[in-house]
Amino acid sequence: MESETQSASNAGVRVGMVLGGLTSFAYMAVNYLGQVLFGLPFFPFDVFDWMGRTLPGGLVTAGIDSIVFVVNLIDVGQLDRSAKFAENLLAIILFATVGVLLGALLGIYLRRDEKQSMRAGLAIGLILALPILLIEASLSFSSLALAEILWTLLSIAAWGGVVAELIQRAGQMAGRPTDLNQSRRSFLYLVGGSVTAFSLGTVGLTKLLGGEDEPFSALPSTNVDMRDTSGVAASPAKEVLEARIDAVLGTRPEVTTNEAFYTIDINSVPRQVDEETWRLEVGGLVLNPLSLSLQEIRDRPSISQFITLQCISNPIGGSLTGTSKWKGVRFADLMQEAGLLPQAQALFIESEDGFFETVSLEDLLDERTLLVYEMNDEPLPAAHGFPLRIYIPNRYGMKQPKWIARITAIDNEGRGYWVERGWSIEARPVTVSVIDVVDDSGDLVEGEPIGVGGIAYAGARGISKVEIQINDGPWEVAQLREPPLSPLTWVQWRYDWPYSPGRYTLNVRAYDASGILQQTMKRGVRPDGATGVHSLKVNI
Repeated sequence: MESETQSASNAGVRVGMVLGGLTSFAYMAVNYLGQVLFGLPFFPFDVFDWMGRTLPGGLVTAGIDSIVFVVNLIDVGQLDRSAKFAENLLAIILFATVGVLLGALLGIYLRRDEKQSMRAGLAIGLILALPILLIEASLSFSSLALAEILWTLLSIAAWGGVVAELIQRAGQMAGRPTDLNQSRRSFLYLVGGSVTAFSLGTVGLTKLLGGEDEPFSALPSTNVDMRDTSGVAASPAKEVLEARIDAVLGTRPEVTTNEAFYTIDINSVPRQVDEETWRLEVGGLVLNPLSLSLQEIRDRPSISQFITLQCISNPIGGSLTGTSKWKGVRFADLMQEAGLLPQAQALFIESEDGFFETVSLEDLLDERTLLVYEMNDEPLPAAHGFPLRIYIPNRYGMKQPKWIARITAIDNEGRGYWVERGWSIEARPVTVSVIDVVDDSGDLVEGEPIGVGGIAYAGARGISKVEIQINDGPWEVAQLREPPLSPLTWVQWRYDWPYSPGRYTLNVRAYDASGILQQTMKRGVRPDGATGVHSLKVNI
């Protein structure tokens, strides 16, 4: 008899775990709907983001490395979008385990007192809501609104109450076989409702994350104005650019659209900042602290320049790089207005999402370093840092905060979010070259050339030469599409290869402007960026 009771109790806990996990998907769908309609917190992503900020840096970077490796290995699309989708999927799975835990706790409690199911569910739901409420408070970087507090407490408590009632009904079904058909119908309604709700939430989430990626040949080019660039990194005259050789059909566009430009940050979804309430605070070791609205920043003298930005996590041949036209104010001009004190040694930048980085005086004084508010002649998109981000030449993206809120002049080297997690202190881009395409789309005639095209990039150092190798043959010099769009961008290249049918392996390598060959030894992305020769296998 005791054994049967114990078995029934264990079964109740298992049922609770199943029901808690199942209803978690329905709850997440409702939770996501609240975010879309009313801007309320979406707990699965927020809990995941909080873990990324609080877990040991080595563990976080190892997790990122694993995601990037798997996504790159299976080649399911543009790396940044696929990795972000993988992170969001992990966040949903993690929150489903919270539902399993909720169901297990209620199963344990209700095997002792099943008459208090609703009260127990509400109570345990409230207990679960408290740490989530603390997480939301730590991520909000301001006081939580009353609506967000009530949403957190009441919605999770209600979820607990629903799970408790379902566990009690499942127990009654086991004890009363005559109600079996009705109970089975109730259970099927639960399953169907949960799956439907989760499916609707997944559709909305998929739309939020973006659609499928297209090949370079299908990507549209931007129609940005080439004539109003300025400063030391201004572009060549339009007629000079138009006189260059043509890029090979299928090479990535010279300018990346805002939609196609990669996004890597510490958030599951882009930070949304209200322009009306946002202000840039400049303080610390300065004579004149500043508090500026976005319009006040726009009213200052501006600089526009084309730049290439690359993520330090970009593998050889990866898509975590892009070129766009950025407009903003010189960082040095703004800090001159604030008046740096002699003891100031660096600038500590804090973002609205909790990210932080230190800018050296060397980078501050560089005339090309901008505080950016426009991208490709449009207001800076939310995903790329609206209302304000920084651009620093010759640094990877990890050193360039988005959603900037505060700049503080400090008397030491300061900290960096990713530096504290084991990444490069300097984060200077290595020289890289990539084969984008072998254009075999037309009528091929043996002996006639077909185009091979791609890009090469060496930070702000520029590119002097690109070479192509076919199988184990000699290295042949490719043509550079020069001058590049600006001194701060990648350069497109082409190689006209005499056609002969067969299977081939193509390799590419580049030299920076000083004639130094890129590092050809294969090295992973962490901590200083990937090195190695990009190869492409073709059968033509």
